[in-house]
Amino acid sequence: MDGIADFGTKCLSEDIHTNVVVLADYSVIGDEEHAQANVVPTISVKVTSPFGNNLHHKENVTHGQFAFTTTEAGNYLACFWMDNHAPGAKAVTIGIDWKTGISAKDWESVARKDKIEGVELELVKLEGIVQAIHENLEYLKDREAVMREENEKTNSRVAWLSIMSLGICIAAAVLQVFYLKNFFRKKKLI
Repeated sequence: MDGIADFGTKCLSEDIHTNVVVLADYSVIGDEEHAQANVVPTISVKVTSPFGNNLHHKENVTHGQFAFTTTEAGNYLACFWMDNHAPGAKAVTIGIDWKTGISAKDWESVARKDKIEGVELELVKLEGIVQAIHENLEYLKDREAVMREENEKTNSRVAWLSIMSLGICIAAAVLQVFYLKNFFRKKKLI
């Protein structure tokens, strides 16, 4: 992640659907200037769900991790900011390893539990990847259906609004014609 200045916040987000495991490790990557000054920069971290629920919050840390299973579909947001507000402090770099879904699975424990190794383990991994792709396609298919329905509703509303606007314009034109006709009759120009 780019450097975080002492006055700024950096956020990253990912659109994730429900029932997906998310794992992340983060740490402040020190540089020579901080090492020479014998200063360890600390950061604060906050992870929120699409509906604003707080999933992880830590302050004054140099490293940490969080894990959760998503309960709602949408944009999950992780924000980082510096705690040390020394004037002229240099920006720090944060390393983050963010894993979701099948990449967050602990394959070593699966191999030990099922007593598999080598090619068989790779096949199990591939099966998991195929399953994740299938679930993602189903999710996208459902979202597409919802979007199509919304588009059809919107198109219908726009069509009715256009018809109503046209009707109002025609009615206004007819009223203007009658008004002008009566006006010119009163002035005896017709």
